[in-house]
This record gives sequence, C-alpha cells and structure tokens, in this order.
Amino acid sequence: MTRKQARRRKQKKTKRFELPKIRWSHIVAPVLAVAAVVATYFASASMLDRPIRSIEISGPFQRVTALQIEEAIADELEDGFVSADLGHIQQRLVALAWIDEATVARRWPSRLRISVTEQVPAAIWGERGLLNTRGELFVTEARHIPAELPRLSGPANRAPEVAQRYLEVRDRLIPVGLDLRRVHLDERGSWDMTLHNGVEVRLGRRDVDARTSLFLDVVADIITGRAADIEYVDMRYSNGFTIGWNNGSRTPVEDPEDGVEGMLALRGEG
Repeated sequence: MTRKQARRRKQKKTKRFELPKIRWSHIVAPVLAVAAVVATYFASASMLDRPIRSIEISGPFQRVTALQIEEAIADELEDGFVSADLGHIQQRLVALAWIDEATVARRWPSRLRISVTEQVPAAIWGERGLLNTRGELFVTEARHIPAELPRLSGPANRAPEVAQRYLEVRDRLIPVGLDLRRVHLDERGSWDMTLHNGVEVRLGRRDVDARTSLFLDVVADIITGRAADIEYVDMRYSNGFTIGWNNGSRTPVEDPEDGVEGMLALRGEG
C-alpha cells in the first residue's frame, strides 16, 4: 500500500507559471517620443520668446495718458514675448482709476497691442467721488467735478442701490420734461430727491418703491404744469401725499384717484 502511494506521488507533475516577458522597447519608445515632443516645444518656445520690442496703445486718452499705461505695466514688459502674462497685464491696466476695460494681444514678432476704454462718469458721489454708468464708484477724490452731473449720496456700501434708483426714476421723468439733480439716502434709510427745477421730493424710508411709483404716475404730471409754484412734495403718507407751495401753504391729497388737478384748481392753491 505504501509503495502504491509513493508511485502516485512520483507520477504527479509540478505545474509552473511563467510571467509574460516584458518587451522594454514597447515602453521606452513612447516615452522617448513624448520626451522629444516636450523638448521640441521648449526649444521652440525659447526661440520665440524674444524680448518685447514695442507696444501699441489705442484709446480715447481723455483722462489717461499713454505714459501712465506704460508706467503701470513697465515691469511686466521685462518678460519675453511668449512668457508675458497677458491676463496680469490686463488686470494692471483695469486697476488704473479711469480705465474701464482693456484688451491685450500679441503681435508677431515682438509687439504687444493694447486697447483701453475709459470710464464714463454718470454721477457725482458724495463730495468728490464719481460713479460710472453701472453705478460703480471708480474715483473717490476726483480733481475736476463736472458741474452738469447729478449728485448722489448715501452710505458707501449702498452706492449701487442709490445709482440704480436714480437711473430708474430719471428714465421715467425725462419723457414728461423733468430730470433729477440730486438723490440722497441717509443712514436711517430715508430717501429724498431734488428735481432739476428745485422741487424737493420726500420719499421717507417705508414703502419706498410704492411711493416712488405714485410720484411718477401722478405727481410728476402736476409738477410739470406747476413747477414754479411748488416747493416740495411729501410722499411720506400711507394714503396720499402733500404738496408744499412756495407761498407757504400746504395741500394734502388723500386719494390721488379722485382727480388731483381738479381738486387743486378748486382750492385755488399755488
């Protein structure tokens, strides 16, 4: 019995597993090809990255000079034609107070082309600040203040809101022959406006949108016809408004839908 078991063990064959042979040529060849492409790229970039020889600047140049632009990006021009960071150069230009937009492009073989658009002042903010057409404060201490610009004022963090209300009201007033001279928002959130003819409009700090709509829909037409007689309009009422006349009298209007013009004529106000 023991002999038979020994024979069976001898008859069993040992199985061997062989790993597939690695062909190094299949790995080395692609690596060498990639390395060659990278080396060619850097060699070409090195040859193309010549010094920047000149810059071409175009723009209106009413508030900003070409010299100011050159000074703002002087250290950026020390980089080569290819390695110069155009995005960073653009940021440097837009950081200038009177630059609104700027584009920078390469022009072969060694020139940069720069185009700038200047800010357009739309209103005076506070004493010497200037807002652009988007209501953004782009100059805090302007040297020259255009006298024809309207004056807006309020908390610094609410400048866009004040500018937006000014633009919305102004767009509604112009068709009826009126315009805004001043819009003010105080620290408590109370609004008041002054028209170009000197009439003051008091909106207060509650229901400002509704009061503004009432003023534009009803009161603006009254002012158009009798501006010389009116000193102020007080919109700070829940059911109407009050007109203050230059002679010192006041006319409360509790229900504007009852015919304001006829009521004023009957009372002989103004």
